[in-house]
Amino acid sequence: MATADVDQKFLGQFAKRINNSNPFLSSFLYKVLGLSVLLAKKLVRARRLRKLDTTRDTKSLQLYHHIIWLSREGLIMIEQFIIPMVSGMLELKVLSYKLRASFYHIFVLFHNHPSVHQTAIPSFAPTTNKSKGADRTSIASSPNPFEGGPVQPLPPGLSPVSIPKPSAAFLLPVTDYIPSATSCFTEAAALADALLSGSHPIRLSVKFEYAAYMFDCLHDADESTKLAQQAIKDVYNAQEGMDDDQFEDAAILVHELGMRIKRNRSGSGGSNTPKMGGEGSTPRAGSSPSTPRVSRTVRGEGILPKLPVVTNGVGGPSGTSTERLR
Repeated sequence: MATADVDQKFLGQFAKRINNSNPFLSSFLYKVLGLSVLLAKKLVRARRLRKLDTTRDTKSLQLYHHIIWLSREGLIMIEQFIIPMVSGMLELKVLSYKLRASFYHIFVLFHNHPSVHQTAIPSFAPTTNKSKGADRTSIASSPNPFEGGPVQPLPPGLSPVSIPKPSAAFLLPVTDYIPSATSCFTEAAALADALLSGSHPIRLSVKFEYAAYMFDCLHDADESTKLAQQAIKDVYNAQEGMDDDQFEDAAILVHELGMRIKRNRSGSGGSNTPKMGGEGSTPRAGSSPSTPRVSRTVRGEGILPKLPVVTNGVGGPSGTSTERLR
């Protein structure tokens, strides 16, 4: 999501890097960064309340309203002020398009109509009784003379019952956001494939959330699994160099993609709320004994191979521990 640790880290780096050359763009990057940090905390709280009927007037609706409002404001800043100014910055361009898709992902999860969490009502075709060669469906039963018919017009004081609109309709139109979200994810994935290497953390972040969106919102476990598998293969085949920081991010995201595949195959998508930084997020490498190591098995079929590193021109790696790559 827009609140993933990798996205927040790169947002801060880009905002600081262009602070002198383009302070206007830098200010909006800082705003989106602060908004994503606040949104992360709200999404953690909403994880257990995602099945709440948002048409009811309950205290927890304030949480949903805040999530919708923050996502709406973030989307406005991304589309109107950031994307038009990042055409010449490859990494920031991919990240901006990914963040736009992330905000639409939140709309689909919390404000979509029809809801992606609602079970469809099955329809049954009328059956015919062919045991005696007669079609019983064409036989209409005689009405009971003692039963009254419908009252027309309605008695005074009664009006047709209308289905209440979601309480957040005043913040965002109630509609189907799946086509827009799918289009944004497709565009972000295409840009990531064209502009970034297979092991780049931003590219892996795009593929990870796209796979989660396919499973949680489109309910397409097969395509989600294929996307995650291809992203891991791209890391295996990548020839570009990477530093320590990018190596740690890539290792964590490859592990998460492997877990995504495992959940898809088991039929359990985990939480329908996307992962976010802060509470309940993936820990950074080296932050605790439970942090997944690079040699941890992915998909149960192999381990993350040696990833290429940047050399200092003398023959030794620059800022990278060779012991950790083995």
